[in-house]
Amino acid sequence: MARRALSEFLGTALLVMAVVGSGIMAQNLTKDVALQLLANAIATGGALLGLITIFGPLSGASFNPVVSLVGYFVDRESSVSVLVTDVVAQVSGAIVGCVIANIMFAHPFIEMSTKVRTGGPTWFSEVVATVGLLLVIWGGKRAGANVAVLVAAWITGAYWFTSSTSVANPAVGIGRMFSDSFAGIAPESMPMFAVMQILGGLIGFLIIKTLWADKAASS
Repeated sequence: MARRALSEFLGTALLVMAVVGSGIMAQNLTKDVALQLLANAIATGGALLGLITIFGPLSGASFNPVVSLVGYFVDRESSVSVLVTDVVAQVSGAIVGCVIANIMFAHPFIEMSTKVRTGGPTWFSEVVATVGLLLVIWGGKRAGANVAVLVAAWITGAYWFTSSTSVANPAVGIGRMFSDSFAGIAPESMPMFAVMQILGGLIGFLIIKTLWADKAASS
């Protein structure tokens, strides 16, 4: 369990470091918001590909409380204590990753984001992004595909086709609250993000059980 927790902690920390660090770098280099988003999306996708590949064999590389929770109910391969440990590791790792990015770019170690992200379309986008992420993960597993590539591709694309830029991860969202940068999320915006992500998790779970229940039971 310790190795699994460390894997989830490090993976989530490095992921948030990449998200926030690339956001700060993009903001420093250009005022063009489209280029900032492009840089942020490419860096996040690249980080996901590498991190899921190396940590997947150790912990499953969820780096995401919603993915861990859905995995608990779909696959039934872990205990409640493992699930709780994973979530704690993910949230703490996300905060540490943001602090690391802040340090690298000479920002205050801890700063609160002022980037408000709110409104019905943004919240709906988080449901869509989370459902899509879950389908890509479990569909990829059942198809025997490279899930790291699929997740990296989905998130990179979803940065552009969702109005929320596809956070789809409560832990990452919490971490990003501590960066007052392009990648930040204001604390007042995070509760609804988390609610929509959990709702997306519920919808994704129901679709997964409908589409792949027989294969999941036989695997």
